[in-house]
Amino acid sequence: MNTYPPPTKMNRPIANLRWWIGGLLFLSTIINYVDRQTLSLLAPFLKQDYHWTNTDYANLLIGFRVGYSVGQTVLGRLVDRIGTRRGLSITVFLYSMTAVATSLARGFYSFAAFRCLLGTTESANWPGATKAVSEWFPKRERGLATALFDSGSSVGGALAPFIVLGIYFRWGWRLSFVLPGLLGFLWLILWRKMYYPPQEHPRISQQELQMIQADAGEFAEAASSTKQQPWRSLLKLPQTWGTIIAKTFTDPVWFFVADWFPIYLVAKGIPLKSGLIAVWVPFIAADLGNFFGGGVSGFLIKRGWSLGAARKSMVIFGGIGVLLLIPTLFTVNLYLITLLFALSTFSYASFSTIANVLPRICFSANRWPP
Repeated sequence: MNTYPPPTKMNRPIANLRWWIGGLLFLSTIINYVDRQTLSLLAPFLKQDYHWTNTDYANLLIGFRVGYSVGQTVLGRLVDRIGTRRGLSITVFLYSMTAVATSLARGFYSFAAFRCLLGTTESANWPGATKAVSEWFPKRERGLATALFDSGSSVGGALAPFIVLGIYFRWGWRLSFVLPGLLGFLWLILWRKMYYPPQEHPRISQQELQMIQADAGEFAEAASSTKQQPWRSLLKLPQTWGTIIAKTFTDPVWFFVADWFPIYLVAKGIPLKSGLIAVWVPFIAADLGNFFGGGVSGFLIKRGWSLGAARKSMVIFGGIGVLLLIPTLFTVNLYLITLLFALSTFSYASFSTIANVLPRICFSANRWPP
């Protein structure tokens, strides 16, 4: 077990310290997404500067996704092994360095290398933040705490156009990678100062510590009485394939908005300067959708719906709502495109919130919820 000796000086406890920790995770996710969105926002300009085709740009995105997929497995285990504080410190340092170093890129292959490395190092944010939530929050608050840090992706996506394009139109594309990348180093100062495990934190109140430890004790007792199943056994369960298929057909909606939307607007003849509203509004809509999905499903359960029926209602709502992207093919009206994309991302996020809790529901027993 990792130990982090706290300062010996007695400090006054911070009320509701766990929510300050949640705020740090929220900030980390914002910075993570601002760094991630830099390339997609600059893509219409970089494509002209470096004579990239859409296929070239797609290959850059694939490099990021490949690195991200590998990184989640490798770095997720690393965070488990060395602890949340040290694990996120290392990975945030690495992806901030990568974001800054991208300013040195000179062509397709160097951009591809930096994007792959960025995807690898950024991937630790979600498993690391989830682990921090499990360490600091009782189970009744973990859903809200997870929604809080996860909403940082939408907020980061909404802020990125103002930060990245504002820098680009003044100082060019290289500083558009450097300055957002430096935000991660500022966050690290706060993280190293603020984050310790609850039992070792010098500013936690005794009451809050007891609440967290009581819940952790119940979890440990339940885990010790549960027989662990091999990974390959999951492939025999229908709910595994249901979850995989659902994510396979819905995640590309978010990838399209996050990675291709600026290029899509330019292809429609809408300059990014005048079309800035269309770039950030869908991310805010997604943020609202995150809380809508969880809130409505909880309301339906309180009204007497079964757990499965309440969750599935949000899945159906999201699946139908994302189809609103299709009418954007037939209009060049900026405000109508913005509205349709916003409704689509709102619907997607409502589904995605439920998809994040589906594994816990589906695999608590070898059947779908009723």
